[in-house]
Amino acid sequence: MYPTTLTQLSRANPFNAPLFSLQEIEEPKQSLPANGQSRNLAAAAIADSADVSCEFGSTKYYALCGFGGILSCGLTHTAVVPLDLVKCRIQVDPDKYKSIGKGFSLTLKEDGARGLAKGWAPTFIGYSMQGLCKFGFYEMFKIFYSDMLGQENTYLWRTSLYLASSASAEFFADIALAPMEACKVRIQTCPGYANNLRQCAPKMFAEEGVWAFYKGVVPLWMRQIPYTMMKFACFERTVELLYKHVVPKPRADCTKGEQLIVTFTAGYIAGVFCAIVSHPADSVVSVLNKESGSTAVQVLKKLGPKGVWKGLVARIIMIGTLTALQWFIYDSVKVYFRLPRPPPPEMPESLKKKLGLTE
Repeated sequence: MYPTTLTQLSRANPFNAPLFSLQEIEEPKQSLPANGQSRNLAAAAIADSADVSCEFGSTKYYALCGFGGILSCGLTHTAVVPLDLVKCRIQVDPDKYKSIGKGFSLTLKEDGARGLAKGWAPTFIGYSMQGLCKFGFYEMFKIFYSDMLGQENTYLWRTSLYLASSASAEFFADIALAPMEACKVRIQTCPGYANNLRQCAPKMFAEEGVWAFYKGVVPLWMRQIPYTMMKFACFERTVELLYKHVVPKPRADCTKGEQLIVTFTAGYIAGVFCAIVSHPADSVVSVLNKESGSTAVQVLKKLGPKGVWKGLVARIIMIGTLTALQWFIYDSVKVYFRLPRPPPPEMPESLKKKLGLTE
């Protein structure tokens, strides 16, 4: 007999099969589509609509999703460079930059208005590359894992599917982001070190070699993977809940504009949670990229339990707005290029029969 605690933990495992009482029924055999692939939940949801420009899961679909990621991440992160600059300075020098207002006033006094735009080039390049991988690979992994699970398990474990897909995508996205993130932080937090990317990248390479650009990749994973898991899973489930409990009509009856409003709202809600779960690691990344020769463990000990939360308010404002705008831009790109946009998932008929919910 296993201990009761272990049994409860086993049953609570999110990757375990749900404890449902299934009814044994005989279902008529269905032939597979002509291409031999199974119809996953999302693909089945869009049916064979003539109003789409490409097939769900095709190379063109992934490419345009990646392009949407470039626009959504590159443009939004560049737009909030001034706030990001102040946030980074609060994290690395809290004694000097005591608040958001103080940070802005000191930056304007010392560097002028142009000083607020420091680091815009590595921000745009780095986050464009990150967006390409983040959204493109997310769509790819979501379809790949969904096909592995099958239609019924995809619905039952959709939250785990969103978490696994986003974590897998962000792993590669951070490798693409790391070099430009290192340059951005060095420009923004080390006065006099370099004024732009052309000066910063060669100087960092000369001093520390290639390691200078990737020494922050592990804390970047610590920051970005939980952030992205929350960003995608919270967004997907919030959209589902908004259409179920808030929006007074089905998604199919909503206009494209109304659907984009739901997208923006769900994105902002997800962004607030994203900022909170990823902020401690963000503080470590900021200090680590400022101080050459430091390690993540050393920085964490130096900051302490309270220090890792410095700049949280600024980051909540920044990330909440960023996440909402990113999802809005990404979904707008899908609308513009007429990409398949599956509605919130619904329980498959076969599962309803097994659960005894239908005749």
